[in-house]
Amino acid sequence: MPRTIRLLSLTLPALTLPALACAAGGAHASGRAAAEPVDLLIRHANVVDVIDGKLRADRLIAVRGDRIVAIEPDARAARFQAQRNIDAAGKYAIPGLWDMHVHFGGGDKLIEENKNLLPLYLAHGIAAVRDAAGDLSPSVFEWRDAVAAGRLDGPTIFTSGPKLEGYKSIWPGDIEVGSHEEISKALDQLQGWKADFVKITDNTLSPELFLDALKQARARGFKVSAHVPFVLPIDEVSATGLSSIEHIEYAYKAGSSQEAQISAMVRRGEIDSREGWNRIQATFDRKTALAAYRRLAQRGTAVTPTLNGSFVTTYLDRDDHKQDPYLQYIGPGLQATYAWRVERAAKDDAAAIARRHQRYQRNAAILPLLQQAGVNLLAGTDAGFLNSFNYPGVGLHDEMQRFVESGLSPLQTLRAATINGARFLGQDKEHGSLAAGKAADIVLLDADPLRDIAATRKIDTFVLRGKVYDRAALDALLAGVKQEVAEQRAAQAAAEQAAVPQR
Repeated sequence: MPRTIRLLSLTLPALTLPALACAAGGAHASGRAAAEPVDLLIRHANVVDVIDGKLRADRLIAVRGDRIVAIEPDARAARFQAQRNIDAAGKYAIPGLWDMHVHFGGGDKLIEENKNLLPLYLAHGIAAVRDAAGDLSPSVFEWRDAVAAGRLDGPTIFTSGPKLEGYKSIWPGDIEVGSHEEISKALDQLQGWKADFVKITDNTLSPELFLDALKQARARGFKVSAHVPFVLPIDEVSATGLSSIEHIEYAYKAGSSQEAQISAMVRRGEIDSREGWNRIQATFDRKTALAAYRRLAQRGTAVTPTLNGSFVTTYLDRDDHKQDPYLQYIGPGLQATYAWRVERAAKDDAAAIARRHQRYQRNAAILPLLQQAGVNLLAGTDAGFLNSFNYPGVGLHDEMQRFVESGLSPLQTLRAATINGARFLGQDKEHGSLAAGKAADIVLLDADPLRDIAATRKIDTFVLRGKVYDRAALDALLAGVKQEVAEQRAAQAAAEQAAVPQR
């Protein structure tokens, strides 16, 4: 029974019909309408409108169930009768954040460690994540559906399911295809699993099959994200229908004045891809890049830069991250997957270290060009297994810091972490900004994120689908993860001790 009917039924035994009529007439005569019942009333908030860029001071946000029913000047608060009130004076309200590139993976032995990441996203104000494939897709589909049904606490999960690849790929858990028919069968599987988009990568998949997979997936109505084969010009792939380019270096390639010729040389085997990248960098041209990026924008091809993962690995010579406090929240099995990138970076000599610094700086420098051209930028971390010290949860705040360091404004960065992702996934009617009728995913901050993006780290309260997590509740989430990780480490240590031969 709706709450309003339940409230009226409680009053009926105490009032006669004439009394009810008099009460109604009195309310009408006085000009005062009955207060509208809501579950939550946030008072005196400074609301950040990420769409028009305005800061609206001293606002109320009224929430019923999992929806915002009103955002109005706080002077109208008497209109509402709330079960719970939050005084947000001096606080700043932004939409729940979206991490548009995460990974769950590492093998079946790490299912629980991966599931343990979900509270980390909540603890950092993240309302939704886009899983860009790993090797735990059955579990991820299960978590997605459980979160949607309210059986599991966590961010809303959008997932590609297994990525499409060629035979004998290096990536675990993918679907390997070698023909048009096998691509079709793979897409049948993904549709059966109700995948939210399709991910295609370029390790062993031929360029011909890459384009075929892209065309088939788009014909079925899927959004398609990808790592783009070097031998295919970015312009061609965008024109074929690619929805999003994952990782900024692929977008950098489009800025070469000789990209098509260099790609063709690699395809014919005249040079290898390493030399191809050297030539791309030598021929990068700002005017060419802007024109190419405008074409991406016109076609709706988004870019997920994933800067922070590259930043961490690039500068391991400056910070090895072995003492990061956040490691207390990352399970031992997941931490072990970090080793391969660390070991690879450790082999670099001084010249190689200098080259990777330069490569990161060149890639990051095109972010303002992409923004200027109107490309839809998506804030995503690449966090999860394999990507060293790029942490689920806090990593999105690190990613936003990288955006600002690279030349974007705090507002542009906030959009990349909220409304842009919702729009990309066709969810912007209900998500990505704060407005009446939209999902009640609200982050209350202690400082103004339009002045300093670091303010997004200063979370006072997170309202997710109408459920309130105050600071104590958010800290409790972190404490729970810390305890579980400590128990996992103890169990691992005990197992290792038991495996040591006894003399």
